[in-house]
Amino acid sequence: MNDRQRVAILSLGCSKNLVDSERLARRFADNGVDVYFTDELPTDGSTLIVNTCGFIGDAKEESVNTLLGAIELKGERKIAKVYAMGCLTERYREELIAELPELDGLYGKFDWDGVVERISNEMAHVPTWARTLSTQPHYTYLKISEGCNRFCAFCAIPLITGRHHSRSVDEILEEVHDLVSRGTCEFNVIAQDLSSYGMDISTDGKSLLAELIEQMAKIEGVEMIRLHYAYPSDFPYDILPVMAREPKVCKYLDIALQHIDDKVLDNMRRHIDASATRELLARIRREVPGIHIRTTLMVGFPGEDNEAFEHLLEFVKEQRFERMGAFAYCEEEGTYAARNLPDSIPQEVKQSRLDRLMEVQQEIAFDTASEKVGKTLRVIIDEFDGEQYIGRTEYDSPEVDTLVYLPSDKQLNIGHLYDVEITASEGFDLIGKVKK
Repeated sequence: MNDRQRVAILSLGCSKNLVDSERLARRFADNGVDVYFTDELPTDGSTLIVNTCGFIGDAKEESVNTLLGAIELKGERKIAKVYAMGCLTERYREELIAELPELDGLYGKFDWDGVVERISNEMAHVPTWARTLSTQPHYTYLKISEGCNRFCAFCAIPLITGRHHSRSVDEILEEVHDLVSRGTCEFNVIAQDLSSYGMDISTDGKSLLAELIEQMAKIEGVEMIRLHYAYPSDFPYDILPVMAREPKVCKYLDIALQHIDDKVLDNMRRHIDASATRELLARIRREVPGIHIRTTLMVGFPGEDNEAFEHLLEFVKEQRFERMGAFAYCEEEGTYAARNLPDSIPQEVKQSRLDRLMEVQQEIAFDTASEKVGKTLRVIIDEFDGEQYIGRTEYDSPEVDTLVYLPSDKQLNIGHLYDVEITASEGFDLIGKVKK
């Protein structure tokens, strides 16, 4: 490989994809390749690798458009070569080969070694978990398992990533120790199905999530542990006492509920009904006082009539989720819903329902922020923008949640935690000052 050639990695989609890109970058670096992350198409003559997303229609469209843009820049000699990998190529490899012959290579979601060997012409051994962080060094995403066994009617993830398989506790802890040695103190634990972590590797078929989190919390240098993407069915209740008593574990849980109407939940094949969902939420809040729940909901799924949507709307008003996102159903080929449930709800109806749902949630989110005024919260500092410091509380995951803005009247250290008095709220975000 030309010593002057550089490799740029453009990672699309979710944080799980970002971890894969970081593993890829580490392999390049350990093979002597000059590699860097980018959020946009480079024009410096680099070789580009696009780690694609193939989850829903908008994400697939973004991935294809990114590849088309890269191919155009390649024709202008602003990019040397273009390679694609990730979820989209895993699922649509043959179609992409036929439609985009200008690509220099296509690789699957997990073929990091293949693309590295192709570009660098060599392959040094690297631990499977080793990676080069694309985030700031003080926080990272920690992927503890891959795949999913749930096969919800709308979801293509099992078709892309395959069956659920967990990493061992020991391997994950080894990675945590390595990251702590490099200055990481905040760990956002992620999986497609956090609730099933360890069931496939434990001797008794039970979840190992509580054990893993307890072990992580014992590691010196770990300051914040945040849990993402639990599944409501078969929820591992033994994690709740750990969250309640361990100060390093954030009182935050990301658990996608999708809906509350029994008919819709049944059509979605979610393995849980409305009553059990409410019991789950009540127990989580009872056992972990002050917890902030983030959820994702879907409107417009087949079978969602006006009554079902009103059930969902009332559910949001009733539960007052501290953090919530929502999206309109988009049919994914190959899924159970695409094969068996006609997508008959007009797009304008879906959009209207989505707008109504998010309007309700916006007021709840504003109230959630204003309720923090006068309280003292731990805040981790992410950046200084030239005028003020910007940080997050334990209730806020990077990139998706509330920010805390602090004046620059005293010097603060990026990546450090401070006790902050919240003095005001502005919409979703908070204003604060560091306590003396």
